[in-house]
Amino acid sequence: MIIGNVKFVSASLGLAKCPPPVRPEFAFTGRSNVGKSSLINMLTGNRKLAKISQTPGKTRSINHYLINNEWYLVDLPGYGYARMPYNQRKKWLKETGSYILKRESLVCLFVLIDIRIKPQASDLRFMEMLGINHIPFARIFTKSDKISRYRAAENIGEYDKVMLKTWEELPTTFISSAVTCAGREEILKFIEQSVNIFRKDT
Repeated sequence: MIIGNVKFVSASLGLAKCPPPVRPEFAFTGRSNVGKSSLINMLTGNRKLAKISQTPGKTRSINHYLINNEWYLVDLPGYGYARMPYNQRKKWLKETGSYILKRESLVCLFVLIDIRIKPQASDLRFMEMLGINHIPFARIFTKSDKISRYRAAENIGEYDKVMLKTWEELPTTFISSAVTCAGREEILKFIEQSVNIFRKDT
C-alpha cells in the first residue's frame, strides 16, 4: 500500500463524538511509552503526524486520520500510567473502552507491545478482554532495533507460551521498528487486504 494522502479529521473525547462509522478503521493502542506515535508516523511516512513525548499518557483523545480517502487510522490513548487525576483517567479509559467495544467500523485493533520486556500482566489482561469480547486485534512488537534477533524471538516466545495456556490460537503478529521501518510493508499490506474485505462485506 502506498500512503498518498493523510488528513487529520478529529480528536474526540468519546465514542459519540467520533466521525460517522462509514469507513473501515484501524486503531492503535498499547501501554504508555510503547512507541505508538513513532510507529504511526513511520507507517504514514509523516514524522510530525502524531506527537511524540517522553511523558506517559500524552494521547488523551480518540484521534482519527483519514488515509487515502479510504480508511481511518485511529490513535487511541494508551493504557497504563498517565499523569492525570484518578477520576479523570478513569473517565478517559472508559470512553476509550466504549470505542473499542462498540465501534462497528473497527476492523482491527493493533496492540503495541515493547519487544524488549518480559510479558506484562497489563498487556495480557487487555488482550484477554479483547478475546472475550470478540474484538479483532493483532499484536505489534515495537522497538525491534533495540534488541538482538535472538532476544526478540525469545521474548515473543514467552508471550506466546503464556497466551497459549488459555488461547486456542495466537493473534496475527508483526515485529516493527520506527527507526529501521521494519514491519511497515507487512502491516500496510495487512491493512490493505482488510480494507478490501471490508468493501466486499458492505
